[in-house]
Amino acid sequence: MRNMREQLHLNRRRFLRGTGIALSIPLLEAFSFAETESQPIPRRMVCIGNSFGMYQPQFFPKRAGADYELTPLLKPLEKHRRDFTVFSHLDHGIKGGHYAIHSFLSGVKYADASAMPSGNISLDQRMAEVVGLETRIPALTVGSENGLHGGCMMSWTRTGVRVPPIQGPRELFRKLFLNEDKSGNVKAADRFSLQGSILDAVQGDAESLGKRISGRDRQKLDEYFSSVRDVERRIQQRERWQAIPKPEAPIQEPRNKNLVDDIPDLYELIALALEIDSTRIASLELAGANFNTGILNLNKGYHALSHHGQDPNNIAGLVKLETYQMLQFSKFLDRLKSVKGVQGETLLDQTAVLFGSGMGNANAHTNSDLPIILAGGGYQLGEHRVMPAMKTDRVPLSNLFLSLLQRMGVEDDRFGHSTGTLTGLELRG
Repeated sequence: MRNMREQLHLNRRRFLRGTGIALSIPLLEAFSFAETESQPIPRRMVCIGNSFGMYQPQFFPKRAGADYELTPLLKPLEKHRRDFTVFSHLDHGIKGGHYAIHSFLSGVKYADASAMPSGNISLDQRMAEVVGLETRIPALTVGSENGLHGGCMMSWTRTGVRVPPIQGPRELFRKLFLNEDKSGNVKAADRFSLQGSILDAVQGDAESLGKRISGRDRQKLDEYFSSVRDVERRIQQRERWQAIPKPEAPIQEPRNKNLVDDIPDLYELIALALEIDSTRIASLELAGANFNTGILNLNKGYHALSHHGQDPNNIAGLVKLETYQMLQFSKFLDRLKSVKGVQGETLLDQTAVLFGSGMGNANAHTNSDLPIILAGGGYQLGEHRVMPAMKTDRVPLSNLFLSLLQRMGVEDDRFGHSTGTLTGLELRG
């Protein structure tokens, strides 16, 4: 029983597990998202991106520092002013228009991934490689499956494969709270057993081969063994969580409506996933050709409005759409602030929230001067940081990403095209 209690941390599971019976219990303070007072507080990360950036004249403040004037697109975040920093002149130093949007979280275009040591692995997936084994879901990727002009396509593995997003609040709800039936569990157990036996056989053959190969081939074989071990760990993780029932849903299953009207539900479910510790890493893609449907009632789609051609009507529609995004982002920060842990920190204090895009100026198809906001995470924030604008002095956005990785416990000294960590990004005392 002691081992069972250690495995099912009370603060992370809202059920009692007996001999095949899951008994739900009331939500008590002891079941907070935070660790107990004797354990370290976990760190979390949420990455939010859109396809076409932000209309720059109404996004970037004119004055640097803490006393900057909020622009129209930052106005919805006014109540959180001391909890976020907006950055100017951060980007990845790459070009490609729509073909570079997908580098937002990696700093590397997927066409160039083969030349990089870690491919075009994205920020969220690199974090998941290190901290993902601690939770049921290593990383949540939520968004749409739209193509080039409709999707951000933010999350990538180190092998250059896009991580397909969970589409819609109903599917996300089921991922978090719906248990498989008994027959499904049996099939899953058989699948894990088969995968394990295949890995055992392949690794056995490789070890036998390793006795008869050269030094260079042995290095390649060592890299292969490392990959096999990573796969084994993922299989073990899925097998372990398969035997543990998911927590009871605190809300009713939502229905899918449209991309615009679904955003509040998606934010709520991501917040719940963090709160119940089903995951500590999440990404949300705000994209789609149908971004004009729902309550916005626009007469053009997101892509068409972003290519506004300086037409005042198009700009007005684009700003309306982007203001809605910022309003929902602000409500998400409200939600994270509302959850307090046993050590006094809020969920926002524990969660670094990155908002941005791989597109700077969609009308001109440029990927420079990306709209970047960092909120929460225990950082000292509350300012407009203007980074060097001259090409010779530019600071890579990947420097910020490397700082976020190290804060999460990832012991990397480089990410993408980083030149170091971002100076001046301090933690609160």
